Formats: sequence, structure tokens, C-alpha cells
Amino acid sequence: MVTTSDFKKGLVIKLDGAPCLIVDVHFQSPSARGANTMVKTKYRNLITGQVLEKTFRSGDKVDEADFERKKGQFLYADGARGVFMDLETYEQFEVEGEMFDPIAQYLLDGTEVQLGIFQERLVSVDPPMVVELTITETPPVMKNATATAQTKEATLETGLTLQVPPYLEVGEKIKVDTRDCRFVSRA
Repeated sequence: MVTTSDFKKGLVIKLDGAPCLIVDVHFQSPSARGANTMVKTKYRNLITGQVLEKTFRSGDKVDEADFERKKGQFLYADGARGVFMDLETYEQFEVEGEMFDPIAQYLLDGTEVQLGIFQERLVSVDPPMVVELTITETPPVMKNATATAQTKEATLETGLTLQVPPYLEVGEKIKVDTRDCRFVSRA
């Protein structure tokens, strides 16, 4: 059992029989005397992917989910699904649809990921925060590029397209932030 005072981002609790990842938590003190502090949470159901909000009273108790985070590895993509392996047990999991589509363009064969296991079932796959990918297609380098914030579109080896600085060329490795799909730096 976890009390609302222990709530923080990243904690996985059990609500309505499903594991839910707390995405945001906010403690709100009431203006009336004797009233309880309210704990407003935004959470993502790890089975359905829905992002929901719920308000708890201070002191409420919630079950902690039987949720494990394990090191894993992306093995390969097979059409619209990906195959991942638990690096401890070497068990393989096939992932498709809503769980695979958002992360597919950040993964190369062999990329280490974090697997979320709930009741012996894979419910989440988290790629690393930053991945290194190679530029395969982009317009040529701009001569006399100014110091202002100009960008150009680049296609990476996984098919991902994003805006990059104008001085980058085909064949260069760059670092990409997987949380908001943006260029970080050269690798």
C-alpha cells in the first residue's frame, strides 16, 4: 500500500485492476480550515494507454502495482510489430500497434530499452532518452548560413524526419531526444 504523500512522477500504482504510471502530481491545500489536502494526479493506464486525471484526499491509500522494470533489447522489426528480448531471462516479446508505433522510428537492431512487466505480461517499452541515428537524406549544406535559428528537414536511417541545423550533411550521426523528437547535437 502506498499513501498519497508518497506519490511522485514515475510511480506505478494499481487503479481499477490495471497498472497506472503517474505522469504528474500536484498537492493542493484547501482554503477552508479542517479540510483535507487534495492530491491531483495525471496518470497513464499502461494497458490501454489512456491518460486520465484523478483527485485523491491526503492520506488515501492505493495499492502499488506488481510492476517490474527490466533491461531489454530491441531485436528487429517484423512489419508493423517489433520483437524485444528481456536481457536477464532471454524471453522474447512481440509488440505491435499502439505500443510499438510511437517508438519504432527511434529503434535500431540492438538498441537497449526498458521493459515494463505486469503480471508476466509486457505492458510498456521505453526507449532511451537520447538515441544516435545517421542522416540518410537532407538538402546540401547552405553556404553563408546566418547565425539565426534556421533549420532544414533531414531523414534518418529509421525513416524518422526532423528539423536539424543547416550545417549537417548526409552520413553524419546525430543525437535525437526521443521524448519530443528533436535534434540534440552531433554524436
